[in-house]
Amino acid sequence: MVKDGYLQIESMQGRCTPAEWQARVDLAACYRLVAIYGMSDMMANHVSAHVPGEPGAFLINAYGMMYEEITASSLIKIDLAGNILSKPDFGDLNYGINKAGYVIHSAIHEARPEVACVIHTHSWASMAVSALECGLLPLTQTAMRFLKIAYHDYQGVVLDSKEKASLLADLGQGEALMLRNHGALTVGRSIGEAFNWMHRVELACHSQLAAMACNTPFAKVPAPILEETWNNYQPSTRRPYGLMEWPALLRKLDRTDPSYKT
Repeated sequence: MVKDGYLQIESMQGRCTPAEWQARVDLAACYRLVAIYGMSDMMANHVSAHVPGEPGAFLINAYGMMYEEITASSLIKIDLAGNILSKPDFGDLNYGINKAGYVIHSAIHEARPEVACVIHTHSWASMAVSALECGLLPLTQTAMRFLKIAYHDYQGVVLDSKEKASLLADLGQGEALMLRNHGALTVGRSIGEAFNWMHRVELACHSQLAAMACNTPFAKVPAPILEETWNNYQPSTRRPYGLMEWPALLRKLDRTDPSYKT
């Protein structure tokens, strides 16, 4: 049922554990933030999060909802085989999941159980950089954290499970992956960490495109400085990303529209 432009979805809170509900709230917040920061593509793309205490189960968006209307209760729980474990009653809309999203996200959640969240976007900036032969360049301090970012060659719309192996091989143990001629992907040990990585990828792509548009030589940074800067941003060097930022981002949402928590 729709009322005043809002889907009327019964709360899922009573149908899941407190840990799952918290994951649902955080994941819904992440969807809202992806939209707020201009990284959404209407109802395309996905952000997924594993379900604490349920190995092999993860949450993903209902295919047909915009990012700015995602709520904790609207998320669908599926297993690694793509089977729906639980979902709310969408009425006549009867939303399900998108296969391309399932293929990408299930591959990563299965291979890397330490990953709590996977974010894949089609922002205009990341799509543009993904199409450049040079890829993402370490032109700014923000971009230098991606000095060794991985790349995955385009093989068509990701509908074939056969692509899982090459996708996983290209991502390796990293946190960010440029999908050639496609977009960007980040992972994190928390939802906040994955969002932090994606936000920085986006900033790096925007700044590179702006610099390239000036059609003038780039300032050179010595290779040892690039390496040192990259190392400063590694998980073994710094505190986990998102640890400080995530609570502040949630407060930002609560000041504007706290409906993500329903």
